[in-house]
Amino acid sequence: MSRQYFGTDGIRGTVGQPPITPDFVLRLAHAVGRVLKRSEERPTVLIGKDTRISGYMLESALESGFNSAGVDVVLLGPLPTPGVAYLTRAVRASLGVVISASHNAFADNGIKFFSAQGSKLPDAWEISVEEALQEPPVWAESAKLGKSRRLDDAAGRYIEFCKSTFANDLTLKGLKIVVDAAHGAAYHIAPKVFHELGAEVICIGCAPNGLNINDGVGATHPEALIEAVKANSADYGVALDGDADRLQLVDAQGRLFNGDEVLFLMVSERLARGEAVPGAVGTLMTNLAVELALKERGVQFVRAKVGDRYVLEELEKNGWLLGGEGSGHLLALDKHSTGDGLVSALQVLQACVRSGQPLSQLLSDVKLFPQTLINLRLQAGHNWQASAALMAATQSVEAELGTTGRILIRASGTEPLLRVMVEARDAVQAKACAERLVAAAQLP
Repeated sequence: MSRQYFGTDGIRGTVGQPPITPDFVLRLAHAVGRVLKRSEERPTVLIGKDTRISGYMLESALESGFNSAGVDVVLLGPLPTPGVAYLTRAVRASLGVVISASHNAFADNGIKFFSAQGSKLPDAWEISVEEALQEPPVWAESAKLGKSRRLDDAAGRYIEFCKSTFANDLTLKGLKIVVDAAHGAAYHIAPKVFHELGAEVICIGCAPNGLNINDGVGATHPEALIEAVKANSADYGVALDGDADRLQLVDAQGRLFNGDEVLFLMVSERLARGEAVPGAVGTLMTNLAVELALKERGVQFVRAKVGDRYVLEELEKNGWLLGGEGSGHLLALDKHSTGDGLVSALQVLQACVRSGQPLSQLLSDVKLFPQTLINLRLQAGHNWQASAALMAATQSVEAELGTTGRILIRASGTEPLLRVMVEARDAVQAKACAERLVAAAQLP
């Protein structure tokens, strides 16, 4: 059975349009509850959310759907996605549920789930939920309906967890850090984490009103962070996205560091401390310079499909700990079971404090290759994979680039677009090669 509702990161869409409507969300929770009850008589689920105004409506629908199936609910209020994952594991809940559309604008929302171990659930579980959605509801009798309560100290527990991932013998004292929470789920958490570790904290994007999440701030709009770091003469800037599982970093000069660079730093910092790092996982989009730099240090590198769930699958398959995406989703499985923007930021700052070196110096060995990405709109019925012209152009470009560049051509999973990416040591060459491929792809 193919999935009708679940995408690469739960179910997401525009609020008020299927499937992000209260009636569907109630049915979804009821179906999930029935799946849970196949293996547990009295399941308990945690529900957290970001700061979108629609979160109130969807939270109520989820609560009713779970209760109607005989599932108990614990409401966490606004909490980062990785905070929900952590608490699900910590309180031994059956499932964690997050109401969020991550980095999307406020008009969108979504639902995603975490297992009892605090990790993303496999495709097979999602398919079982979709199958249950096709069945008529089976309402629990009154004596067996689920109950709901609120966990009042959810934010405090998660703050302490984040701080516990930072070395006990180190402090952030003497550092001025700009924290941008994207007016999202970490608005009341991120500033406290850095402050309680000793830093002087300047906040932007920490005043949500239900409508301003990700609006000109946060990890997807790092220009606000860059400006604030320069204006306040700060040492570092940390930007999260709406649900705080994504990270962007800025140094005192206003230079932006992406997730590929942070992944390299996390690996190299552990190597410097004498820890074994047999391998790391990136994605098809990870910059080639990072792969080459890791291999020079004897670290195996594997590319997963785009999406942090696929990075996690590769890590688990290989028994490795570190992985991530250029977008800022980073995984350190000895610290947390899922990607966590705050924990990742602390790992970077820990490396800087311990070494006494700024980010730019720690990453001086990695010069990212220029990338050119061109999106080509596909005509209905056009089979780009069967194009002899594109195949010939691809072979020609691959021969030209050799080991100093690479090509990635893939169809979008959400739009009728062909994404053509070329990476090379020289920006002019990358652009010219990408344009050659696009021209070939458009030939009949």
